[in-house]
Amino acid sequence: MDSPPSDDRPAGPDAAPDPAPSERAAAPVRTRSGSRFGSPPRRPLLLGLAASLLMVVGGFGAGGVLVHDPVLTNSPLGFWRYGHGSQLAAIMIYSGVALMAWAWVQLGRDVLARRVGGRAVLTTALVWSVPMLFSPPLFTRDVFSYLAQGGLPLAGFDPYEVGPEVMPGVFTENVHYFWQNTPAPYGPLFILIAKSVTALVGDNVILGVVLMRLTMLPGLALLIWALPELTRRLGGRVPLAMWIAVANPVMVIHMIGGGHNDLIVVGMLAAGALIALRGAPASGIAIVSAAMAVKASAGIALPFLVLVWAAQLTGSPRSRLVRGIAYGVGVFVVVFAACTFAAGVSLGWLPALSAPSMIVNWMSIPTAVGEFLHMLTSIFVDVGKQPFIDVARALGAILLVWIICRLWWRARDDQPLAVHRAGTALLLVAVLSPATLPWYLSWGMALLAMVPWSRRGLTAMVFVSLMLIIVYYPNGEDALYNWPYLLGCALVAALAAVSLYRPDPLRLAAGARSGRTPAAPRPVVGERGTTAEAQTAARATEPLPAEQPPSTPDAADAGPATTAAPPTGTTTSPSPAGASAGAEQRAG
Repeated sequence: MDSPPSDDRPAGPDAAPDPAPSERAAAPVRTRSGSRFGSPPRRPLLLGLAASLLMVVGGFGAGGVLVHDPVLTNSPLGFWRYGHGSQLAAIMIYSGVALMAWAWVQLGRDVLARRVGGRAVLTTALVWSVPMLFSPPLFTRDVFSYLAQGGLPLAGFDPYEVGPEVMPGVFTENVHYFWQNTPAPYGPLFILIAKSVTALVGDNVILGVVLMRLTMLPGLALLIWALPELTRRLGGRVPLAMWIAVANPVMVIHMIGGGHNDLIVVGMLAAGALIALRGAPASGIAIVSAAMAVKASAGIALPFLVLVWAAQLTGSPRSRLVRGIAYGVGVFVVVFAACTFAAGVSLGWLPALSAPSMIVNWMSIPTAVGEFLHMLTSIFVDVGKQPFIDVARALGAILLVWIICRLWWRARDDQPLAVHRAGTALLLVAVLSPATLPWYLSWGMALLAMVPWSRRGLTAMVFVSLMLIIVYYPNGEDALYNWPYLLGCALVAALAAVSLYRPDPLRLAAGARSGRTPAAPRPVVGERGTTAEAQTAARATEPLPAEQPPSTPDAADAGPATTAAPPTGTTTSPSPAGASAGAEQRAG
């Protein structure tokens, strides 16, 4: 049986304010009767499911389709891949994205109004995600590169020396032209995974795409497992963290629909951080080292987990830090050597890490600065763009190293803060590195979703998340320099972000423009014949229960064991006790 509802109590000093006191008071009070799925709100659940189905169907015509589709080519449905059929498929995909955004925002309102718990959010997110397992790749073609890179060692080639073009075949022909001659920039553990998948599916590229997605799902399972307790330790609210990290369209569309290997990384990061905080830092560092053997960026979290280990040792601060570093390096070397040996590859992937730097787009802040300065200079002098980009990226790298070192040093005395700062560092790596892709921001959000969020921070998060979906076209091509398209999408994303706290920002509801006030909803009778308002008021005056470790997403929402510094864009209230009242005042 689920734990008693506790969503109406403040989860921390930075808990995001509710949308409106009247909306919360008039909401039905759901009783926890042991529902296994948490009684998810029907409307967002069905809207999101319809969105996923639209994107799946549209994906067969306008997504990352095969060059030679063995199912649709030369069949009555072949028109779906060409001409007007493909255009109609693209309309279906974008309609699905819009519906998904609408469903996500509606679910977010329910979370902020404390009408749903973590279990309901999780159920809703999983329902949205299941259809994506059987979709063609959406907004990317990376999964074809994974399959080709897994096939290279099976064909006798070193994936860290050559690109897929040396191995003609069904996998290579579907790899994006940009990556045809690029060695694999992934770690040995991922090469082992990709090689295993390719060996199992043979030349069946459709089965390969589905199986590759399935191999990423343990990352999602680890994230879901770690999220409740990690949220409690970092001071956030479980339903809100679940909404940000798991129900986010970036997760559903990019991570699952796109089949990106970042899904494994975010799960390992969350699980490793939690295990380290539980008092097993060696195991936590081993898990994050394995994540680095998938994607090198995960290694940014390792120095912060060393701080967690050092804090759990005895002795002087200097002695603990030195021993923590030594122990952490030892664990990392053992795990990474084991992954390299198991994959049967060399350390040649280290030079290949520079491959993503060939991507030039404004999502990387240093690259954007270089492009902007070049644009200004070219008004007066005809000069090449690359020197501006190179200098801006070098300065960005220096700035990034300085910020990470500062974050690391200032978190040395606080274990939860070290994990929080690790999330901040990972997010900064995503945007200050030479190249940035939309799914890179998931690295930091794997940890930052669990911390307290402010109203402004949540609004910005919604806007950025929705923009990350559409900066690439459904077929995986770059849309970053189609300015009219981006402007239109930004306006829609801004409207969605504002509507998280203002359900009718355009005042389209009946009576909104005329100034007439809609009739107040009738009070909803809850348990024992009391009204929802009375129950809400009673809960607001109840003393907070003693902290208990959570065993389910709903149970974990009782409140934080510790508080951590808020992420960028959050604000701090004077006291937890005043958070609820302050939230209602701000919302009103």
